[in-house]
Amino acid sequence: MFTKRQIIEEAYGELGMASYVFDLDVHVLQRALRRLDSLMAEWNGRGVRLGYPLPASPDDSDLDELAQVPDWANEAVILNLAVRLAPGHGKTVSPQTLFAAKNARDGVLARVAMPPEVQLTGLPRGAGSKSHDAPFLPSSTAPLTAGPDSELEFL
Repeated sequence: MFTKRQIIEEAYGELGMASYVFDLDVHVLQRALRRLDSLMAEWNGRGVRLGYPLPASPDDSDLDELAQVPDWANEAVILNLAVRLAPGHGKTVSPQTLFAAKNARDGVLARVAMPPEVQLTGLPRGAGSKSHDAPFLPSSTAPLTAGPDSELEFL
């Protein structure tokens, strides 16, 4: 599992600004950390919850804290962070990186997408039904409810 610092360093590496070539000083890392926090807060607000620990304020975030992002989502976070960091450093993101960032984000969205739960109120009448005024059969019973302390019996 990556730390927030490792995600940031990987994003800078994608931009050709890896720490072994460029010195990433504390101010640059803190600015990137704020961008990472805002990216993950935006995704969280859109329903993409990956387990990233969002700070209460920008000053509460720690570079060496575990990002808690699942391994299958690391690439999406790294590439999308690189896309967000590039303009601040006068860099243009390559089309390959943009394409990979979009594909990785789409993969994350597909993985976390949950259809809304809808209770079926009745069954469709079907093609043989002669009644055109009601397309659904009436509900026969009240919906089944069972709490954690009750039992279900199947007959």
